[in-house]
Amino acid sequence: MKILVVGSGGREHALAWKISQSALVDEVYCAPGNPGMDLIGPCFDVDPCDLTKMQELVLQLSPDLVVIGPEAPLAVGLADALRARGFDVFGPSEKAAQLESSKAFSKDLMTKYDVPTAAYGRFDDLTKALDFLETMDAPYVIKADGLAAGKGVVICETLEEAENEVEAMMTGKFGEASAEIVIEEFMEGEEASIFVLTDGEGAIYLPAAQDHKRAFDGDKGPNTGGMGAYAPAPVVTPRLMELIQALIVEPMLSGMAEDDMPYQGVLYVGIMITEDGPKVVEFNARFGDPECQVLMAGLPGDIVPALLTCATGGLVHGHREISDMMGLRDFRPSATVVMATNGYPDSYPKGSIIRGIEQANALEDVIVFQAGTDGDSDGALIASGGRVLGVTATGSDLEQAITQAYAGVDVIDWPNGFHRTDIGWRALNESG
Repeated sequence: MKILVVGSGGREHALAWKISQSALVDEVYCAPGNPGMDLIGPCFDVDPCDLTKMQELVLQLSPDLVVIGPEAPLAVGLADALRARGFDVFGPSEKAAQLESSKAFSKDLMTKYDVPTAAYGRFDDLTKALDFLETMDAPYVIKADGLAAGKGVVICETLEEAENEVEAMMTGKFGEASAEIVIEEFMEGEEASIFVLTDGEGAIYLPAAQDHKRAFDGDKGPNTGGMGAYAPAPVVTPRLMELIQALIVEPMLSGMAEDDMPYQGVLYVGIMITEDGPKVVEFNARFGDPECQVLMAGLPGDIVPALLTCATGGLVHGHREISDMMGLRDFRPSATVVMATNGYPDSYPKGSIIRGIEQANALEDVIVFQAGTDGDSDGALIASGGRVLGVTATGSDLEQAITQAYAGVDVIDWPNGFHRTDIGWRALNESG
């Protein structure tokens, strides 16, 4: 088989790395890829959101499966365009991907299917939004409706802060993405990430993960795209997973199928574990980043049959066999520590040299997934983005996995980078 992985981040590096291990796969292509992915297979410098050029590339390569990693190409209909050309695609249609590309659409569907979530209002009128704020209690959760690179959710502690944020969003803070906003009640509890592989009918549940959104230790600082993750998350008990399946995932999948937008790919369910049970914080139409890294590292088996079956159908009948192929029952605890450029998530310099990745990869059970990296004219690896590396490790338990991930961090020589030193603290507290 030939498989094309679309994207260039740590999530896509992890997918390409895992896919390349399959005995079914002869070649892995990436577009546009990154220096780490280039070591796995040929990379093609094509913008994933350029539907014309992406179709030209896929016609040229003729892959047996296209795996779309990021949300942006899904939101503009890349999966639809490639399916119309006769290719098998892992990733939802443009219509189904609105679960992520429009928070208002997602909230309305949850209401329609009676899926538990926070009370909300959706607004494209500033005056009505400000009036609604006055009916809510602090803290206030303000969300841009559209895609905002993981930065479109703001939690405000006072009414004045919330009013300022609403006005900023609706007057262009995130461009068209915040022309419409969602205002939600604040939910108390602990968050977790649930990932469901589905062909629209059947479903395979991967181990629950937890990420760390805040930039600094102690969950301090601004929200980021994610500074680290681990799996399995002990807070998601087998009983809680059953509730998530019955109250959230099954109603969403069946409802979307009935409404002529069957969901194919991976459904990312961000949940809040409240006193009243699990509630949806958000849905995403792709793997989380860095959660994908810990999931791919922890799975001992072959991910390709699952990806292919989600794209082509038949998961209901092949569920057990595919789960066994993936090695779900033997999942190894795993952890990822993200190394980011100093200044992230605000402005940051580019071009600093990174050394030591080969030494980190040589450590037992360690793999460094690249994200915001590039090569300079001398062949050195340089930082070209905010979140740059995902140092990932597995272990016999979470504590060992976390320790080994930090051992990988310690041998990387990158003075211009920073990382959190407390990844996995919730899990370690619960186990200790």
